[in-house]
Amino acid sequence: MMKILIIDDDEKLCRLVREYLEPMGFEVQAAHSGPEGLQRALEENFSAVLLDVMLPGMDGFEVLRQLRGKSKVPILMFTARGDETDRIVGLEMGADDYLPKTFSSRELLARLRAVTRRTAATGEENQAVDNQGESDFLTIADLEINPAARTVTRGDEILNLTAIEFDLLTSLGKNRGRVLSRDRLLDLVSGRDYNVFDRSIDVHISSLRRKLQDNPKKPRYIKTVRSSGYMFVPGREN
Repeated sequence: MMKILIIDDDEKLCRLVREYLEPMGFEVQAAHSGPEGLQRALEENFSAVLLDVMLPGMDGFEVLRQLRGKSKVPILMFTARGDETDRIVGLEMGADDYLPKTFSSRELLARLRAVTRRTAATGEENQAVDNQGESDFLTIADLEINPAARTVTRGDEILNLTAIEFDLLTSLGKNRGRVLSRDRLLDLVSGRDYNVFDRSIDVHISSLRRKLQDNPKKPRYIKTVRSSGYMFVPGREN
């Protein structure tokens, strides 16, 4: 049974989420303030965290910032309907996905299953570390990507990437020199059942570029191909 933590001061919403998800095989726990939610998320093992932006004691963005600095647990942000700013900020800070506060139960279930499936796949990769050798490393320009440990190193620096950022970089790196559309990137990093708007890829790419110190106007790693998608161009400036 997968254990989910919902951090939201709307007790009615928490109850409705619990009533819907528990028959689907989830154990749902709730915290109704930012500090309580952060403490529980750090102290207990959860398969995913549902996090509201507006919280008493500590807002959702601060909870996200502190939690992401210490944990890779999948995080889905709740945002006000149509509030693009909250959505973009959350994704840039490391949220794995977002849901409007008016989400349907089926959409919630689909997104939860998608992010927990990706986490499970990562765990299976890590279990196979002992059976993999140096040939499994992907070295591109000054980046070293370790798919088994899911780490990216530039020189002596280990880059702090989210799960989606890592998958995007790996997919682009393995297809370097080829243009990948947003739809293709979504397919590669999450599977076709991952229910997320394709434009969020742009937000994740923007965040990834900042961590790579990649200037979008003169990219060394990731080039934007207008109306087509993105391409990995190691060692070049365009």
